[in-house]
Amino acid sequence: MFISCVIAFIVSLAAVWFFMPYLIDYLKGISFNQNVSEYSLEEYKEKAKTPIMGGLLFIIVPLIVSFISELFLGFSLETLVLQLAFLGYGAIGFIDDWLIVVRHDNEGLKPRYKLIMQIVLALIIYLIYRSSVGNLSIRIPFTNASLGFGHLYAVIILLMFAGSSNAVNLTDGMDGLAAGCSVCAFSVFLILAVMERKPVMAVFLSSLIGSLFGYLYYNVKPAKIFMGDTGSLALGGALAACAMILKQELALIVIGGVFVLDTLSCIIQIGSVKLRHKRVFPYTPIHYSFVLPKEKNGLGLGEVQTVHIIWTAAAVFAVLGLYIALH
Repeated sequence: MFISCVIAFIVSLAAVWFFMPYLIDYLKGISFNQNVSEYSLEEYKEKAKTPIMGGLLFIIVPLIVSFISELFLGFSLETLVLQLAFLGYGAIGFIDDWLIVVRHDNEGLKPRYKLIMQIVLALIIYLIYRSSVGNLSIRIPFTNASLGFGHLYAVIILLMFAGSSNAVNLTDGMDGLAAGCSVCAFSVFLILAVMERKPVMAVFLSSLIGSLFGYLYYNVKPAKIFMGDTGSLALGGALAACAMILKQELALIVIGGVFVLDTLSCIIQIGSVKLRHKRVFPYTPIHYSFVLPKEKNGLGLGEVQTVHIIWTAAAVFAVLGLYIALH
């Protein structure tokens, strides 16, 4: 298993690193560029000419590499569920990105349609998972107990998939930020997959992590390409699927701690503005508060420094999440 994972990692890293310049040139040629949100800070307006949909490559490569590995290792229904989540949420993000670029605005899919598609896909994934595995309980960390939910487990899965995919999407606001945090989170699930002797899943995750490293080469500041909703929704869906398959639904909250905090900051900010007409944070998602000038109540840090700080936080959350998952 170890050799297969190493090969998958190296091949995927090399493939994304090699083919990404061609994708960048192609997307530039058809003017598939980033449309910066009206809520972004002014200094991020310059990113408007950066190609989007870089997530296409780190979705395609792991799927191909894992499919080839399955010809030798055998097919796993659990991994197929993970791949379905990865590809399915990526497809939703692709539609959203496509509409944003074609319409030359930031609307894309209407939020309610996007949420409906996410929920329907989560329901399909749940039904496949239930028919094949049938474990509808949640393991309670630091105990030997599991809490059974029966059909209510479907509600938890729907919330987990919708929440996870949108959380990664919210965090994808700085060069290298979401991809680096995702590497930390998926590394935990790779370790757990190896420990639970799930070789096919381990190879897929190794390939995905390698692909993200290849992508990061072109995504760190100054980013030459962005993953778009295509990539962020795919990563979020895959994180939720990993937690479901490995029975780490509660540990996911800590493993993806950065994504959770970014999402909570937005929820708290919106609630406070509507109820109290006051902001709690200088800017949300919270990572923007790090680079906001001090005169605007921010920390006044540079983007690279901010990303490195948050990567460090993501690594700490990953270690804590792994500890929780193992106990």
